Amino acid sequence: MGMSVTISAAAADDQDAAEQILKLQYLCYQSEAELYGDYSIEPLTQSLDSIRAELAAGTVLVARLGGEVVASVRGTVDTDGTARIGKLIVHPRMQRHGLGGRLLDAIEQRLGEGGTAKCFQLFTGHRSEQNLQLYRKHGYAPVKTQRINDRLTVVTLAKDADTRAYVASA
Repeated sequence: MGMSVTISAAAADDQDAAEQILKLQYLCYQSEAELYGDYSIEPLTQSLDSIRAELAAGTVLVARLGGEVVASVRGTVDTDGTARIGKLIVHPRMQRHGLGGRLLDAIEQRLGEGGTAKCFQLFTGHRSEQNLQLYRKHGYAPVKTQRINDRLTVVTLAKDADTRAYVASA
C-alpha cells in the first residue's frame, strides 16, 4: 500500500522544509519561465533566506509524501482582511491528482480562521491555463489584469471569504 500525502503548516524554524520548498519551487517554475520566455522571474531567483523569512512571517503549508515536500502554498492576511495566496506549487509528478486544490482549500481555511480574511486573492500569468482553470474551479474570478511586458500579463483573481465557506460545504 502506498503512502498518503499529508498537509501541514511548515514551522518557522523548519530548515529542511525551507530547503525542500526552494528546490521544489525552482523545479515547478521552470515551465512558467519557459511559457513566458523569462528565467529571471522571482520564484527562480528567490533566496533561501527569503523563504525562511516567509516561513516566519506568514502561513506556509506543505504537502509531504513521507518526508518529501511535494507541494506548498503561502499566504498572508493584510490589515484590511485581504488574504493573499501565492506560490502554489505541486511537484510535476504529483500534478493533475487534486493536490493543488486540496492545498488551496487548506490555505483558505487556515487564513480564514476566526473571520480574519474577508476575501482571498491570488494571481497568475495569462498563459498559465492550468492555474486559471484550477482557480476558476475553486470559485475565483478575474478582477484585474496588468500588462508587465510584451510576453506577460498578470491576471489577479479573487473571491469573497463567504464564497469559500459556501463552496466548501456544497
